[in-house]
Amino acid sequence: MDLKHGASGAAENSETFVATSKSTDMITPKEKEGKAAKASGGPNAPAEGYKVYARRWAVLILFVFYSSSNAMQWIQYTIINNIITRYYGISDKWVDWTSMIYMILYIPLIFPGSWFLDKVGLRITALVGIVGTCIGAWIKVFSVDPSLFYVSFIGQSIVALAQVCILSLPARLAAVWFGPDQVSSATSVGVFGNQLGVAVGFVLPPMLVPNSPDLETVGSDLQMMFYLVAGLTSILLVLMVLFFQDKPPTPPSAAQEAAQILESSGEEQVSFMQSLKNLMTNRNFIFLLLSYGINVGVFYAISTLLNPVVLKYYPGHEVDAGRIGLSIVLAGMLGSVVSGVVLDKTHKFKETTLAVYALSMVGMWIFTFTLNTGHIAVVYLTASLLGFFMTGYLPVGFEFGAELTFPEPEGTSSGLLNASAQTFGICFTLFYSELFTTFGDIAANITMAVMLIVGTIITATTQSDLRRQNAQVPASGAGNP
Repeated sequence: MDLKHGASGAAENSETFVATSKSTDMITPKEKEGKAAKASGGPNAPAEGYKVYARRWAVLILFVFYSSSNAMQWIQYTIINNIITRYYGISDKWVDWTSMIYMILYIPLIFPGSWFLDKVGLRITALVGIVGTCIGAWIKVFSVDPSLFYVSFIGQSIVALAQVCILSLPARLAAVWFGPDQVSSATSVGVFGNQLGVAVGFVLPPMLVPNSPDLETVGSDLQMMFYLVAGLTSILLVLMVLFFQDKPPTPPSAAQEAAQILESSGEEQVSFMQSLKNLMTNRNFIFLLLSYGINVGVFYAISTLLNPVVLKYYPGHEVDAGRIGLSIVLAGMLGSVVSGVVLDKTHKFKETTLAVYALSMVGMWIFTFTLNTGHIAVVYLTASLLGFFMTGYLPVGFEFGAELTFPEPEGTSSGLLNASAQTFGICFTLFYSELFTTFGDIAANITMAVMLIVGTIITATTQSDLRRQNAQVPASGAGNP
């Protein structure tokens, strides 16, 4: 995939990073002595520029498919809720738990997961994740019998455990491998992997497991679906072992070089607990934790309960429920990429975050009052609008968090954001389900829309403290506001 780094120091296939804004100065990465000289006010390095390596795209693409293989299993059962309950003879609540187990297991494991990422790096963390995803997928293959739902749930739980080694990686991978004017776009592509998996999880099960009256046919279809997913994860496991790398030979930016110097310095290295304390005493980051959790929690609740909500107005449209979920996620992918490009071009993190959040709230109100029009095409359209902004917000939140908390590890800040999302996701899913059962979808959706209003207000009060951008500016330059 790429040539080896030669003894002479020449990069195998690299690009010299040329800055397009004052936030990225042309400073060549230094060796250990050069770093020491810089720390003591020594001479500047020659202006040859930081190098970014072509292999970074291969690493990122591999991560996208790796993340997708895990995320596609999150919604695998709930999107065919009525079929699963009939085949296994279980209640709707148990099917909801196949989704919520992802959220519940992530919360207590985020701290050891973030510590593990900081200690062993990207490669080992990713390999642990793909192994867990593969094992869980294969366990499900042996759960195809009306009496073996518990086996399926065990497999789902193992896949859910593996996501701890996935969700915190996009911001870290982008920072380690990509230059300053590409890092937001790279993060958005990394998050895109999770969204791609959710999209497949929405559309594939209704297609592979139609609502047949014959339980034996349903079992055969489930078996095919489980074998397909297990086979794909096995192929990805081999590719990850062969090609996924930890970091490039040299740092791609001044901020990443500073982070690596800090990490390698025994005197300056900050412990994981101290890093955690720094994050939890950062007022702006706490505000972001709350607003991010509300937004993503609402998305989790809607995704989990999408099947019964759609079937209430359009009975027999299980496949359409999956396709509407697909529309939400595909629109969100586009929103993610657009948001990442906007961030890289403008570096307006606060403004972009607030705009996307407010439009998510507007989209939720529109979605709420268009479900009962009688035209399912309208639901496709409004759901796509909601998805464009709501899931397009994911990489924006990650990048804003990295800016507010630099030089703390990106994996730790991303992990805390995900923990907040899982916590709100559990609460909102249970609350939404109860409201939907007792009062109907309008009351449930209005409640979620009100929560997004609260999140928008919190986002508006968060200050724009762009610490990572300031780290790109030379000592004599002016910082970001």
